[in-house]
Amino acid sequence: MTETPVPAVHFATSLVPHRSLSPEGFRWLIRGAIAANLLVGLPMLLLGAWPVLGFMGLDVWLLWFLFKRSYLDARRSETLLLTDRELIVDRVAPDGEREQHRLDAYWLRVELLGKDSERLVLVSRGNRVVIGRFLAPAERHKVAEQLKAALADMRAPRYAHDWD
Repeated sequence: MTETPVPAVHFATSLVPHRSLSPEGFRWLIRGAIAANLLVGLPMLLLGAWPVLGFMGLDVWLLWFLFKRSYLDARRSETLLLTDRELIVDRVAPDGEREQHRLDAYWLRVELLGKDSERLVLVSRGNRVVIGRFLAPAERHKVAEQLKAALADMRAPRYAHDWD
C-alpha cells in the first residue's frame, strides 16, 4: 500500500483586521457618552428644549451602531498556507462565507502595487488574488516580505550533507 506524501508547509499565517478598542472599552465609551449626553440634555429638558435630549439619544445610538458594525467587520480573516505545490488562500467574510483560492507555488509572484503599498497582489499563471485589503500598508509590506522570503527558501532548498 502506497501512501501519498504530505506536502511540507513553508509558510502559514492568518490575517485579521486590527481593532484597538476592546469590548470592555466599548462598554465604557458608551457609558461615558450616555453620561455626557445626560449632563447636557437634562438641563435642556428642564429649560423646555426637550428635543435636544432626543437628538442626543440619537447620537448615542449612532455611536453604538457604528461600533457594532465595526466589530462585525472585524470577523473577516484570511489564512495563507504555502506548501511545496501551492499557496492556499482561505478567506472568511464577516457573515461566515468562505472563499478559497489555490495558486501554483512554483510560478507565484508577490507584488505590492501603488505608491504606499495600497494592494498586495499574488499572481500565478494568470490568476490574481488581492489579499490583506484590511491591513495597514506597513503590515501588507511585512506580509509581502515574509512571503517572498518563504518562496525563496522553498525554491532554493539547502540540504545537510555529511561532508559539510
